[in-house]
Amino acid sequence: MKKKLPIGIENFEEIRKEGFYYIDKTGLIKELIDNWGKVNLFTRPRRFGKTLNMSMLKCFFDIDSDKSVFEGLAVFGETVLCEKYMGKFPTVFISLKGINGDSYEMALAMAVRLINELARKCQYLLDSKRLTEQDKEEFRLLLCRDMDSATFCHSLYSLSELLCKHYGNKVIVLIDEYDVPLAKAFDHGYYDKMVLLLRNLLEHTLKTNDYLQFAVLTGCLRIAKESIFTELNNLRVRSISDAEFDEYFGFTDAEVRSLLGYYGISEKYDTVKEWYDGYRFGKADVYCPWDVISYCDELRTDKDAEPGNYWTNTSSNDIVRRIIEKADTGITKREIESLLAGEAIVKEIREDTTYRDLYDSVDNIWSVLFTTGYLTSRGKVENGSFQLMIPNREIRRIFEKQVMEFFKDRVSRDGAALDAFCESLKNGEAKAVERQFTLYLQKTIGIRDTFARKNLKENFYHGILLGILGFKEEWIVSSNKESGEGYSDIQIEIEGEAIGIVIEIKYAENDKMEEECHKALKQIEERHYGQRLCEEGMLTILKYGIACHKKQCRVAMEQ
Repeated sequence: MKKKLPIGIENFEEIRKEGFYYIDKTGLIKELIDNWGKVNLFTRPRRFGKTLNMSMLKCFFDIDSDKSVFEGLAVFGETVLCEKYMGKFPTVFISLKGINGDSYEMALAMAVRLINELARKCQYLLDSKRLTEQDKEEFRLLLCRDMDSATFCHSLYSLSELLCKHYGNKVIVLIDEYDVPLAKAFDHGYYDKMVLLLRNLLEHTLKTNDYLQFAVLTGCLRIAKESIFTELNNLRVRSISDAEFDEYFGFTDAEVRSLLGYYGISEKYDTVKEWYDGYRFGKADVYCPWDVISYCDELRTDKDAEPGNYWTNTSSNDIVRRIIEKADTGITKREIESLLAGEAIVKEIREDTTYRDLYDSVDNIWSVLFTTGYLTSRGKVENGSFQLMIPNREIRRIFEKQVMEFFKDRVSRDGAALDAFCESLKNGEAKAVERQFTLYLQKTIGIRDTFARKNLKENFYHGILLGILGFKEEWIVSSNKESGEGYSDIQIEIEGEAIGIVIEIKYAENDKMEEECHKALKQIEERHYGQRLCEEGMLTILKYGIACHKKQCRVAMEQ
């Protein structure tokens, strides 16, 4: 029987004990020790295995760990390292991603509950013969629901001190998703208070802590030192542009091939690669683990399952909309069009910033798109600049969707242009339709993927036209509706006037647009696409063949 796939499971011990498929990332442990840093920050996009790796570190170093979960894994063969480090340290592991209150008071209460839960797991300290009554009183403060902010800021330091005294060994501190509370605070207007709270927590825990062996933090963004790491001069940042640790977050090509082979779906390799590969961390090319596992899980029960937008569905993708909104300036618009065409653009990247500055400039937004995984590097240029590209088909879909939604929003605000276009369409004025549709195409961001199949290019223009027509509430607009001997691109019913409209869209090279228009009209006629409209009582049937190339179109009509 095949192993289960760990969908949504981020607990390393559970994965190992319950027989889930696991891609061995324990080499991270050895590299972390060999490239030792007192405080280590790993920045990676969401859903790239940060939490699972932190859980793995907890299992390896923790003094109460179960060594058996590492049997058969790479690190278990490092005998000397295991003897010296495995199960030798009291280890504190806390994730801050649950601190998402809509007010500072709510966020602080959530943060306090996290410390309460952490302390409850260590209540054996109340019976410790190595702790004084004063020490135990300090510990009881960590169990209080009404803990004040000063106690919270000192809490991880206090806990590490007490654990060190009890076990006689220094403590390892693991803080996962450290930047999530800052993102939520920025969204809800209490950013400055949260910055101060976390700055004090981290400084007490990580800077002047004599009880600390070392610490590891993870997050999506590297928050600027002046914001949260002001006094922390022992921080080593390992970002997505660094070669160190580059293969430990994300799946390598060899790991994906092995996974697909294990489940007997190797024939899906090209699809998986096209949709979920393409990220460059340091010098390694990696896939998004969440996507690969999610798609493989569907393929196990349905070999014909289409790839899904799994990563897309775990966030609002608001940052992509932000850059598209800046595209009224000519250069940004061209750059987005280049990215959508599969080309690279060169941008200077700031990998450290503050949430307050994220959207202040186009340059900052490009940096955030890079650090959060919407863009990836294809090589460093100079002076902190990188060649940036959209990594894969899934992320390209995100951009396309946001482009289309932004376009629809703009169409809805220009009622005069919308009415003029629809009137021309209804009245059979082919040249006016051609002129007005061309103006719409020139206003939007073009999607001109050089490598896309012809039908995929046609889908873009199909979507633009549907986006326009969707605001004509009194018209019944159908897409890919069965009629006659096939499925026409777009059909429109104007019931009050008994007018039906059939539209067939073609993508054409620039010198063949007239030819493609007439092919579209011939297809409408030969496949009897107007039949359904006649059956619905439409007395006048207008037939349009529309050919598009980049931001130009040709329109031909028959009645």
